[in-house]
Amino acid sequence: MAGPILVFDSGVGGLSVVAALRERLPQAALAYACDNAMLPYGPRQDAWLVRRILAVCEAAVAASGCVALVVACNTASTLALDALRERLGVPVVGTVPAIKPAAAASRSRHIGLLATSATVARPYTLRLIETFAADCSVRRVAADPLVREAERRLAGERPDTGVIEAALAPLWDDPDLDTVVLGCTHFPLLRDALAACVSRAVTWVDSSDAIARRTAQVAVGMAPANGPGASLATAPDRALAAVLARFGFAAPGLLMLD
Repeated sequence: MAGPILVFDSGVGGLSVVAALRERLPQAALAYACDNAMLPYGPRQDAWLVRRILAVCEAAVAASGCVALVVACNTASTLALDALRERLGVPVVGTVPAIKPAAAASRSRHIGLLATSATVARPYTLRLIETFAADCSVRRVAADPLVREAERRLAGERPDTGVIEAALAPLWDDPDLDTVVLGCTHFPLLRDALAACVSRAVTWVDSSDAIARRTAQVAVGMAPANGPGASLATAPDRALAAVLARFGFAAPGLLMLD
């Protein structure tokens, strides 16, 4: 049976991946699910997160009738991707920090990883660095406050420049750093605001196009796009409904967990 591609994130960060999916798969129906009741994921305990991510994604896959799940969340992917693939009966595409393309793009071999605290120290992330950027100096920076700034921006508020500058400040301790990995799907939504707070030439790298390419390879039986896509959330939120509408999704239904 045909169904949509389901994009999941803790909040609205996955919308940065939606644009890439629509560019690569313009005829495919998309659905969106977010765990806004428990946003942000970054500071939470690993074991709790794994249980929560499995519960929310299992319920969202069942409710949406999707043919593939895109976990558009670095934290969820680095923690629960294997468990999701074992539990669910649809292909699961994960999101990991774009270390490999960043290492390829850097001329100085000094790169930064801007991510949540749940991602920067994850063993999976360290293995990516060892595998693809062993010859680089990689400065890892936890920037959890930027998640809220991205959420606020999409809700129509102006990002707080002071918060952004404070989050970025540890990167500039390395004078040779020339490339920054946006290791949270929320962060590309702030790309111009981030760039405005930087006084040097920096290349910003994220995973959205790679996610879209992989999804196109594994998704089978996609329903055709036909009007606004369905959306699901774990808590009512009028501001969320307005944001999702701007990205081509209907007002979210309430996702019920067992």
